[in-house]
Amino acid sequence: MVIAYQGAEGAYSHLACKTAFPSSISIACDAFVDAMKMVESGTANLAMIPVENSTAGRVEEIYRLIPRLELHIIQEHFEPVRHCLLGLPESSLETIKTVASHPQALAQCQLNISKHGYKAEAKFDTAGSAKEVQALGDPTKGAIASKLAAKLYGLKILSENFGDLLGNTTRFIVLSKEKVALEYEPNKEYITSLVFQVRDIPAALYKALGGFATNGVNLVKLESYSPSGNLQVSQFHLDIDGHPNNRSLVLALDELRYFAKEIKILGTYEKHPYRFGQKR
Repeated sequence: MVIAYQGAEGAYSHLACKTAFPSSISIACDAFVDAMKMVESGTANLAMIPVENSTAGRVEEIYRLIPRLELHIIQEHFEPVRHCLLGLPESSLETIKTVASHPQALAQCQLNISKHGYKAEAKFDTAGSAKEVQALGDPTKGAIASKLAAKLYGLKILSENFGDLLGNTTRFIVLSKEKVALEYEPNKEYITSLVFQVRDIPAALYKALGGFATNGVNLVKLESYSPSGNLQVSQFHLDIDGHPNNRSLVLALDELRYFAKEIKILGTYEKHPYRFGQKR
């Protein structure tokens, strides 16, 4: 099993690959689209792609890329993000002067960065920052990255919980070239993801979504964005609580088709256990 992800070795996407598929081979890519195209070409079996973070919000680029590629969502994965402050083996909290990381990671550690009086330096990604600290060999330089990055690059964990907020989590989707048709089992819970555009008629979105309300179907997520190169059209990404073989969802999708156009079902997959923990 070969899984592609965006980022350097030790990135949180890499950690998600190792957590969800421990025996897999993970391949690092420079960009999200590169990881996806590896799957589309058959070079990789799967791609591990982040779509949203509990602190930083959605990864908008992904919602624009998915409809353009012939890939299917077969699984979701929630990965806790534990930001660590890393340095050289001889470094300490006192010797560090500057910390480097991805801008989102820096923002999520801003209180602790200010508390210690460090200077923040924005870099392309978290793991790349750790790799750079190793290469520079300067005890005044630190990086905010994962435990896995510390292990891969021989760095010392100066602070294991350097993030400002507890519970920071990233949701990933697992993409495959092959469509997986899950049989409906009443004792399991599912998410169905799709994209669509609405017809150019008054209250089209309201009417398109009305079928979910009248049939008692829960909408987990609704994202809107403009497709590339066209600001006059809105496209919607929908995560639905249910399986397409469930009678209520069948009726809701029939109503959606009446008011919407270019509907593309991206996949149906089991809910990740993280969702059940959030309900409690």
